[in-house]
Amino acid sequence: MRSAQSYLIALSEADARARGHDSSSTSTPTTFSSSSYATTTSSSYQDTVLPDSYDNSDEQLVSANHLQFGFCANENFRFTSAHEPGTTFKQPTDQDPPYYILLTTYLSYLLLICIGHLRDFLGKRFFPAFYRHLLPLDGFAPLLSDFDSFYTRRLQKRINDCFFSPVTGVPGRTITLLDRQSEDHNNTFYLTGTTTRALNISSYNYLGFAQAQGGCADAVEECLHRYGLSTCGARFEGGSSELHLAAEALVARFVGQEDAIISSMGFATNSTIIPALVSKGCLLISDELNHASIRVGTRLSGANVRMFKHNNVESLESLLKEVISQGQPKTHRPWKKILIIVEGLYSMEGTLVNLPGIMKLKDKYKFYLYVDEAHSIGAIGPNGRGVTDYFGVNPREVDILMGTFTKSFGAAGGYVAGSKALIDRLRLRGHGTTYAESITPPVLVQIVASMASIMGVSPSPASPSEVVDQHPGPAYSAQLPAWMDLPPSLRDGSEGRARLRRLAFNARYLSRGLAKLGFITYGHTDSPIVPLLMFNLGKMCVFRRMMRARKTPVVVVVVAYPATSLTTARVRFCVSASHTKDDIDTVLRGCDEIGDVLDLKHLPGERWPLQQIMDNAAELVNMEDD
Repeated sequence: MRSAQSYLIALSEADARARGHDSSSTSTPTTFSSSSYATTTSSSYQDTVLPDSYDNSDEQLVSANHLQFGFCANENFRFTSAHEPGTTFKQPTDQDPPYYILLTTYLSYLLLICIGHLRDFLGKRFFPAFYRHLLPLDGFAPLLSDFDSFYTRRLQKRINDCFFSPVTGVPGRTITLLDRQSEDHNNTFYLTGTTTRALNISSYNYLGFAQAQGGCADAVEECLHRYGLSTCGARFEGGSSELHLAAEALVARFVGQEDAIISSMGFATNSTIIPALVSKGCLLISDELNHASIRVGTRLSGANVRMFKHNNVESLESLLKEVISQGQPKTHRPWKKILIIVEGLYSMEGTLVNLPGIMKLKDKYKFYLYVDEAHSIGAIGPNGRGVTDYFGVNPREVDILMGTFTKSFGAAGGYVAGSKALIDRLRLRGHGTTYAESITPPVLVQIVASMASIMGVSPSPASPSEVVDQHPGPAYSAQLPAWMDLPPSLRDGSEGRARLRRLAFNARYLSRGLAKLGFITYGHTDSPIVPLLMFNLGKMCVFRRMMRARKTPVVVVVVAYPATSLTTARVRFCVSASHTKDDIDTVLRGCDEIGDVLDLKHLPGERWPLQQIMDNAAELVNMEDD
């Protein structure tokens, strides 16, 4: 660990570089190679990696495609995401940092809170105009709570430059940031008129389908000419086209269920469907780290709610024994139904659900199971069909499968799949379908094209009796719009399979590479989300600034309280199939250098030098789990 003097000097220099970085405006446009990037600036907000005199030449199109989806032909950098049959599913152990890290973290919060309250005490008395929105005025109570806004004003505002960064262009392998500055201590920002091209390790683009070129983008463009931008209505009121029916049928076949219903917003899928499934007299059991959309839907349902420890099957079984034996509160009558909700992949932790363990409990205690696959569908499993595919579980044994189209399919919206009787009921009771606007045609075509490219397309049977109920199976050509002409590599599924294997390799390489460098990470190695623990709020924001200020800028997502506990502030890397092995090397190199400066390497065990990790990437990825 470095001395305190060098540590503070490094922090000061990093902050100075980050603040000065936004104001630079003299860089020249540069075409990216497979392993290097360039910061580009311009007076306009266009992608200046391509010249202003863009003439659609083959060389420039190749360069643009490479920025959105990196070229990587080395078959050694591939892996298949699957749980080995017959082996016990291992829950990753969360490693605690040294006590001095926890102590300094608590002390830093305590110091900021004390200073914040002191500033509020003096400010309300000497500068009341700045606190008018927090004080009673003319008989009106304050609209914004002083207590609720304290954290935002006194803690978050100090690091506001790490959040809400405006971007432009395609969120692919690289992304273009709109540079901004603040002259009032992060209270407001203004755009400088320049842009920065950076490696994008922050977007939910797991399979890299967020591209402006390619077969999916061409199909979306054709859709615009045929259908326009919107159906201008809800599904019950003229907003249901043949594209909606085709998408629902394809989703049901993709996930292995009888039927599916789609919604225009992923968050609303959970928050409006859950109240349609359970109500008063029902029991809903939720993982303690379930997403906010599940929590909102749970509160709206009116059902009794109990929580179990995160991904802990023993805690769940103990709770089931209690609630089944006791029944409803006061009356002790049997519950009308018991519904357990879990996530396939927990986006803040990077952990995969212990689905085999929960399925054993389901057979024993006879409850209904709802699996939210927002982050796992398309990203997990040898065929990209989510956690059921990953563990080899029959999807028909899961009562309700929910997912979104934002992460792996480059689109928007969500779906719920299950038995036909259940879906027919949800079409009437799910407010997200009854009252909300329907998904727009271009988004539907993106969903269909990307999903079909993962499945592969086969000729349709001559008669319905010849339809084979195979899972995982291909999409039938009749399920796609007749005018949709996908390229051969998408139509036969070869590109989709390659993307799945690239994503699996990148995820394991980054996770295991960080561990070998000595960083504490959460989650399973097959997860495309890799949380890197910072613990201290100050280190988190400096890490983000230093990554962006590097010669090769890297954009990362930082997360702190209240999204996490006070002492588990983290950086969340979102890996994509669009990244190359060199891209992951770039991230590891930045983490290695910054980790030494910020004192972030606290994982006990064997460590490898960075060069050894990069030289033995394939070996590291294929090593058996400890």
